[in-house]
Amino acid sequence: MKILGISGWSGCGKTTLIVALIPRLQARGLRVSTLKHTHHDMDLDALGKDTWRHREAGAHEVMLATGRRWVLWHELRAAPEPPLAELVTHLQAVDLVLVEGWKTEAYPKLEIWRPVAVDKPPRFPHDPMVIAVACEPPLDPAQYGRPGLPSFPLADLDRIADFIGWFARAAENGTGDWE
Repeated sequence: MKILGISGWSGCGKTTLIVALIPRLQARGLRVSTLKHTHHDMDLDALGKDTWRHREAGAHEVMLATGRRWVLWHELRAAPEPPLAELVTHLQAVDLVLVEGWKTEAYPKLEIWRPVAVDKPPRFPHDPMVIAVACEPPLDPAQYGRPGLPSFPLADLDRIADFIGWFARAAENGTGDWE
């Protein structure tokens, strides 16, 4: 499976971009899964429900299944949070996994940078794992010491999807440069 991070500061539009890209990537023949990280402690279960009670009783894993979907809760208890590489192994094989989060781990990323929305500098000048940047307003990566880095207007969803499709297939086949 090919992994591509959709990276950027909080509030830059990572989730919005991923949601817009998934149908475009599927239309290009790619099977896509996503993996999202959050620093917030959250629980998708409801207090007092059977699955919550199973977890509270100490179950290592709890699976809930319906006729339309299933979910697996894996309790870490005192164990450390697993790295991205370990979590990906729990996904079924697909063509591409889009990852939101883990921006400091070493895997290929497309960075979203919106200086108007987020008053922070881009990460791509110092992160060699950033393989492209989508930004608003458009910019020339050469001005930041990264000449040749593919750069896309954030609103150009089809061109971004073309690049990601190329990435997924080029990484698989070991072929060519973008354009």
